[in-house]
Amino acid sequence: MTTNIFNADDEHILKAAEIIQKGGLVAFPTETVYGLGANVYNSKAVASIFEAKGRPRFNPLISHIADFDFLKTYALTDERVTALAKRFWPGPLTFVLKRLDENPALDLACAGLKTVTVRMPSHPVALELIKKSGVPIVAPSANKSQTISPTTADHVFESLGDKVDMILDGGACTVGVESTIIDLTGKDVVLLRAGGTALETLEDFLGEKVLISNGNPDMPSSPGQMLKHYAPSHEFRINVLIPEPDEFYIGFGQMDCDLNLSACGDLKEAAANLFSFMRKADHQTTHGKIAMAPIPNIGLGLAINDRIKRASYKK
Repeated sequence: MTTNIFNADDEHILKAAEIIQKGGLVAFPTETVYGLGANVYNSKAVASIFEAKGRPRFNPLISHIADFDFLKTYALTDERVTALAKRFWPGPLTFVLKRLDENPALDLACAGLKTVTVRMPSHPVALELIKKSGVPIVAPSANKSQTISPTTADHVFESLGDKVDMILDGGACTVGVESTIIDLTGKDVVLLRAGGTALETLEDFLGEKVLISNGNPDMPSSPGQMLKHYAPSHEFRINVLIPEPDEFYIGFGQMDCDLNLSACGDLKEAAANLFSFMRKADHQTTHGKIAMAPIPNIGLGLAINDRIKRASYKK
C-alpha cells in the first residue's frame, strides 16, 4: 500500500519545510504525540488543519517554536515566563500568554482569543523542521478530532490518510501524552491541561501552588478542554477493578489483564503506552467493550487520568 509516510532524514525534513512554507500540512513527531503542522501565519493552511481534523474552530491551537529569542517577538513575556522557559524548554510544557499584537494572521490559530498558546518541543525532528521552515508551526495532534491521539507515523496515516501532504516518521513518541498547559497571563499560575510535565515538578520549581482549572468546554482557552476527547470507538469504562466478561481489560501494576500499561507500576511507562494500547484495544475483535484499571492520580498519572476521563465521557 502506498502511503505518504517518509523517513525523517535531512532530505525529507527539508522537503517537509518547503511544504510548510508553501501552505501545506505536515505531520511530524514530537516527544509527546505526532502533530499536524502548518505555518501559523498562513490562515488558509491553518484552516486546513481544522478541516482535516474536523476540529471546532473555537478550539485554539499550540504554536511550536525552536528558538528562545523568538518568544519575545510573539507574546508578552516577563521574568517568570523566561525562568520557566529556561528550565522546561525544550520539553512537554506549553504556555498560554498574552498576544504581543493584534496580528490578524494569528486569529484563527488563537481562536480569536487575546492569548497565544506556545511551546518548544524537544524532539530533534520537530526542532529541525521548525528551524528549516523559518516560521512557528501550529500543530494539534495529527488525528481526527476527539479520537485517540497518534504516537507513531502509522497512527497518523490510519486516522488522516492523504489529508496530510507528508508524514515524517521519527519513530514512537517517548512521552506519549500531550504537553502540560499552564496559563501565565495572571498573578497565579493556572494548570489548564495536565500533561507530560508533572504538576508537582512545576510547583517545586515555582515554590508555590499551581491552581487547577477545568476550563469551559464551550469556550476553551487552550487545547484539551473538550469534555469528549481521545475516545475509542468501543464503549470505554475507567477505574475498573473487576472487568466484565465482554470487556478488554487494560491494566496497571501487577494484575491479570489483556494489556498492561506498566506491570511494575511506572507512570512514565504507562503514559508512553497509553494511546498505543488504547488503539490496540480498539482494534481487537474478541471483546465488545474496553475497561481500564485505576491509575494513581499523581505525577504523570494526572495526565493519564485526564485523557481517559475525556475518552470515556458520555453525555
